Amino acid sequence: MATANSSNILSSTFYLTGIPGYEEFHHWISIPFCLLYLVGIMGNCTILHIVRTDPRLHEPMYYFLAMLSLTDMGMSLPTMTSLFRVLWSISREIRFNTCVVQMFFIHTFSFTESSVLLAMALDRYVAICHPLRYATILTPTLITKIGIAALLRSAFAMIPLLARLAFFPFCHSHTLSHSYCLHQDMIRLACADTKFNVIYGLVLITLLWGMDSLGIFVSYVFILHSVLKISSQEGRFKALNTCASHICAVLILYVPMIGLSIVHRFAKHSSPLIHIFMAHIYLLVPPVLNPVIYSVKTKQIRQGILHLLFPLRISSSVM
Repeated sequence: MATANSSNILSSTFYLTGIPGYEEFHHWISIPFCLLYLVGIMGNCTILHIVRTDPRLHEPMYYFLAMLSLTDMGMSLPTMTSLFRVLWSISREIRFNTCVVQMFFIHTFSFTESSVLLAMALDRYVAICHPLRYATILTPTLITKIGIAALLRSAFAMIPLLARLAFFPFCHSHTLSHSYCLHQDMIRLACADTKFNVIYGLVLITLLWGMDSLGIFVSYVFILHSVLKISSQEGRFKALNTCASHICAVLILYVPMIGLSIVHRFAKHSSPLIHIFMAHIYLLVPPVLNPVIYSVKTKQIRQGILHLLFPLRISSSVM
């Protein structure tokens, strides 16, 4: 019976939701979403290309920035197909197994991005507090291991949570409240005891996001302590300025993340538009803004973009 029930769920269909009350404007609403996805993809691909092709950027800070771009795209791209299928009135249907795969990528890369931001905080700590040992501590081998460990930690942590969904009966509504699948949205529809998923999810958030944010905070405590020892005001400003982009990236990820969690936990009966708005901010804002912030605040990235756009002019000015 359990096997039959599981197979029925795996073949079952769920229905995605666009923007409730604005269905006749979905085609127009898709235009800003197209622009946001386009900006996010182009921005992150540009950073990846510059870091790969410019030998001057083969340093730990830029390797971690490339990881951030990869996780940004990994978190947002899985939602693109289902979002535009809904907004362009192609289909609202999504199979359970497709939904779980989409959930896996969204949540895994969300946790991975948090780990990458922690690694970037440690990078800034080593660069400011131990500058002479920077290259010897953060070797390419160690950076690769950090990236793989961050991805595997997030992926393995999600498996028990998503595996249990196959054994939940969904006997009432199959309509999800977003145009893509989120774990906290799906367990709301289950006609079973979801206590394990709720508790495990909270523990997961507390351990992964909580430990990462604590590590980032501790890193900046040491950074600030080291910066205050610098005698010149210009030196202090220069040291702190190297952290500005990273601090913005941390806020861009954690503020929408916390907001979405609060809305799902404590504002279940609020307007559906609030839930949808917060979810889209959480998934789309980091991939769009991170490349912009790092391009504006980081001279080497800015020069790389200019060299990519105007190679002849930049080469002649250098000569």
